Amino acid sequence: MKLHRRRFLHLAGGAAALPVVSRTARAETYPTRPITLIVPFAAGGPTDVLARILGAHMQTTLGQTIVIENVTGASGTLAGLRAARAAPDGYTITIGHWGTHVLNGAIYQLQYDVLHDFAPIALLANGPQLIIGRPTLAARDLKELVGWLKDNPNKVTAGTAGAGSGAHIAGVFFQSMTGTSFSFVPYRGAGPALNDLMAGHIDLMFDQATNSLPQVRGGKVTAYAVTSRSRLASDPDIPTVDEAGLPGLYIAYWHGLWAPKNASAEIVARLNAAVVGALGDPAVKQRFLELGQETPPPERQTPAGLKSHQTAEIEKWWPIIKAANIKAD
Repeated sequence: MKLHRRRFLHLAGGAAALPVVSRTARAETYPTRPITLIVPFAAGGPTDVLARILGAHMQTTLGQTIVIENVTGASGTLAGLRAARAAPDGYTITIGHWGTHVLNGAIYQLQYDVLHDFAPIALLANGPQLIIGRPTLAARDLKELVGWLKDNPNKVTAGTAGAGSGAHIAGVFFQSMTGTSFSFVPYRGAGPALNDLMAGHIDLMFDQATNSLPQVRGGKVTAYAVTSRSRLASDPDIPTVDEAGLPGLYIAYWHGLWAPKNASAEIVARLNAAVVGALGDPAVKQRFLELGQETPPPERQTPAGLKSHQTAEIEKWWPIIKAANIKAD
């Protein structure tokens, strides 16, 4: 009997240890199959391009293919719901930005929480906006632009990618800081709005530098300022809002990478290491700079860095959105 009891205890002890070994083994071997990276916007757009550059480098580090899945619609909320409800096993992750993981939380009635239903992996890049105007505007700099807007209240039009889009929120912020008033014209995306700006059908845009820099360089639109504390490394001739006379008008389409909540710390750490490796590659940095996106310093590329940044952005922008009573169409 004693022998049988000892044998039973030995087997029971071994069985109890199995889950721990299994979890450790899974963390050590992850990933063992392709990883899906959800992009909330169409192929070819700024976020999609960043995702493909990042994914191409990450898959060499992880040893598995990164499959880009473009889940479009409702300003990224469909992608957000899909990513939030995915299994937290590290095989479905999502890229997002200021719009998808901050603004959407104040504008839409979501079936998920933009802050608490995701496990932050890394802060990827910071892309400020440009204040741009049609090429025939007489204003030569930002101060003259503000003066012209004040002289023509409610007669000027600014293009947006729809109610609650980044361009719309930026325009509302600009109005509150300058005491100006103008009308917003919603489009189906930033691309069509930019086309109409170049054609002179609208007057202004608050656009991602990633989207409009080629047109600025080609002289097809006028850039009055970049909405950041420092000039763009990719186009240092454009003054900052501080230099141009509107200090503190900071707006950025920063990007981050998330997994569904409850993803293990080991998996998040593995993914973060792959991201940090990519962001440290000079070729990736250069590609990002060409797109008007600057990589954050290493100490801010952590999961905690992304969580802290997202939280601060929510605390800044949600009151502005709610005070302006901005709702999705």
